[in-house]
Amino acid sequence: MQKSLDTKLALLAANSSADVFILADAKDADMGFGIAAPGPAPPGARHSLRTLGEFRARIREIVAAGDIDIMLMSAATSEMLTIDERLFDSSRVTPAVRANDTTDIWIAHSGDYTQQPSLPFRTATIDHIQCGRVKCKKEQRGLGADLGLYSITLNNDAVLDRQTLEHYRAFRCEAESKRFRHFLEVFAPNAPQRPIGDVARFVNDSIVRLLSGITRRGRPLFLKMPYFGPAAMEALRHYDSTLVVGILGGSAGTTRDAFQLLYEAKRYGARAALFGRKINQAEDQIAFIRHLRAVADGDLMPLDATRAYHAHLESKGIQSRRDPALDSEITDPLLLDVG
Repeated sequence: MQKSLDTKLALLAANSSADVFILADAKDADMGFGIAAPGPAPPGARHSLRTLGEFRARIREIVAAGDIDIMLMSAATSEMLTIDERLFDSSRVTPAVRANDTTDIWIAHSGDYTQQPSLPFRTATIDHIQCGRVKCKKEQRGLGADLGLYSITLNNDAVLDRQTLEHYRAFRCEAESKRFRHFLEVFAPNAPQRPIGDVARFVNDSIVRLLSGITRRGRPLFLKMPYFGPAAMEALRHYDSTLVVGILGGSAGTTRDAFQLLYEAKRYGARAALFGRKINQAEDQIAFIRHLRAVADGDLMPLDATRAYHAHLESKGIQSRRDPALDSEITDPLLLDVG
């Protein structure tokens, strides 16, 4: 089955301004959020949170709907759905696995890892992602996912940041030798050790410096990073128009926030978006993604998509978590000036 991701990456390689957009659902929260990862249960449920089984059931449904290009999962979830169930064999959706879990995404309840400078770490191995075993035979490497997300967080500390980059280099070399593709997530500094006057420029400069040392076979397919606003996005794209830049979704926010973020990022050069909490906390995840896709493809404007989403909820008798009028407001400070 030809994957939509591969088709879109080929179009972008031929024309970096091609009007295509890569949309991913980040269902890897169990590698960071623990018991809270599956998200809130429906109103009236005995327990406030969904189960891991329910979380995985939503993944199956979303893949079947086919409106995303990538489903990002933990290694454990991918083993079940990709290797055991063969969920993606007849789907245009590409399975992907979070390939590392740096300490700044360890969001255990009552812990404070996120307040400490990020340290590189990998629970999953490439072999386990590819075949579910500690060492894959050549013919087994196609059983699982062949795409991973690797994340780095730089904190303006030469020793810590060098350690982070050394771990990424080791991962890249291993990935290339095992024909494992990856995309690179670059977070904003989570606990900078020295003041950073311009965080957006610091992240942009770190990205281009890092990529300049990587030859074609070892480069990430695309980037995932925070959206810092139009100027930062345009600066990165102006520097190298061949970069496929993707944004991360961040906190849940309003439904309008999610649609507006995607719209604005694409407007200024982004060609991918990976939304986790924004999707996972939606009242109807499949409908939410369908409206995200409509915005990404230029079929709906953000406010129209928000209204259409709430009309869908009402037609299905699904209770909205927010008043539709409030949910149609922009609350993200980066987006407030768009009106």
